[in-house]
Amino acid sequence: MQYKWVVLSNTTIGTLMASLDSNIVIIALPTIARELPGTSVFVLLWILLGYALSTSVILLNFGRLGDMFGRVRLYVLGFAIFTIGSALCGLSQTGTELVLFRLVQSVGAGFLFANAAAIITDAFPPNERGRALGINQVSIVAGAVTGLVLGGILTALLGWRSIFYVNVPIGLIATWRAYSGLRELSRPQKEHTVDWVGNLSFAGGLASVLLAITLYALGQVRQAEFVGLLVLGAGLLLLFVWIEQRVRHPMFDLSLLRIRMFSASLAAIFLNALARGAFSFVMVFYLQGPPHYLSPLTAGLYLVPVSASLATLGPISGTLSDRYGSRPFAVLGLVTSAAGFVWLTQIGPTTGFPQLVGPFILVGAGMGLFASPNRASMMSSVPPNVRGVAGGIGTTLINSGSTLSLGLAVLVMANALPVGALSAIFLGTAHSVIPPGAVGHFIDATHAVFGVSAALLIIALVPAALRGREQWTQPAGDGGSQTA
Repeated sequence: MQYKWVVLSNTTIGTLMASLDSNIVIIALPTIARELPGTSVFVLLWILLGYALSTSVILLNFGRLGDMFGRVRLYVLGFAIFTIGSALCGLSQTGTELVLFRLVQSVGAGFLFANAAAIITDAFPPNERGRALGINQVSIVAGAVTGLVLGGILTALLGWRSIFYVNVPIGLIATWRAYSGLRELSRPQKEHTVDWVGNLSFAGGLASVLLAITLYALGQVRQAEFVGLLVLGAGLLLLFVWIEQRVRHPMFDLSLLRIRMFSASLAAIFLNALARGAFSFVMVFYLQGPPHYLSPLTAGLYLVPVSASLATLGPISGTLSDRYGSRPFAVLGLVTSAAGFVWLTQIGPTTGFPQLVGPFILVGAGMGLFASPNRASMMSSVPPNVRGVAGGIGTTLINSGSTLSLGLAVLVMANALPVGALSAIFLGTAHSVIPPGAVGHFIDATHAVFGVSAALLIIALVPAALRGREQWTQPAGDGGSQTA
């Protein structure tokens, strides 16, 4: 087998596992809440948010570390840490322990996410990167959606702990395959340093914003404290930007934003993530909560059309973008997903599976059409020696957008529902505790969330359409780069 296919198969398994675990827990949340002592709604939310936040924060540093010490070396380390974290999650005895062990998992996921795209870009020639990155990028998005189906099946048949234990044998085999089969093609940049101050300001800013949203949504802080946390978070994020403009080796290399293709692709990818990040979360509680009350298994199966359409169109879109350019496919993907979200604003309390198939296919197809061409154009537009950082920046914005999307969805729902009813829906408790009229308010809240998603995707059309002429950078004979 050619080395490039060895790279693609291993990195696709890695990113699929890391992405799958970001959503596989959602289906099992009601079961986890019942079986783990002292699991409140706040703890339940941070089982999801903690993993996503930690992955978002560490990605940029791990991309930098990959450029410094070898992308393959740190990728292998990530697989090992992720496997250990998965085993610990399955052994958790309280909700708090599960939150902490999910953070261990997220460290491994950070190494996998940050270095996979750069390793693929190093191994494939420019005219094949779209297809390769397309397959890998689809594994990220498909993993997030397929996790709902797999999580439902495993939770129903083997219990919630199995959703973590299933990673252990796969992770052990994949770690060995990565260690024995991958090799370094990039030249380590050991003169670089890690921007710890920038990392702390970014982490503190994003965490403060998410804490503000979740605590306020659950009625645990007053409005003044909510505003204070938001201001603190915004201030730390502005401080982060100020720091990045002044340190020698920044965590977020702002100079890359001067590359029009890179900055436009980055803006589109963030807005897309902000739009779609809450989709699975909202639909799971729409299907498992009022008014449907489906089982985890049935709810997961309902979402198969999303992952099926995404997995079908993703590789096709990546291959075609190698020939015809990324712009038409990225734009078409955003328009298709937006149409699906607009359709979802019409669902009601009695909408069944036949009526959901159409919008689900549009949402999934749009994700598949957009993801791979956009990622390929972003990664190919930067010099080879900074692809680790570039890949980290792109995946950080995907995770940050998805995490913020989840927090905003919770806030929208909290404004439409009493805290008691919201807790009942999230914890999967008895139907009788939900007050009269709450179902109608919950449906209204889902409409609002999906309406915002459609609007964000329409806004993302601007950078997607104005990204400029296609260009690729590839290694030159002197170790530098050239534009093709």
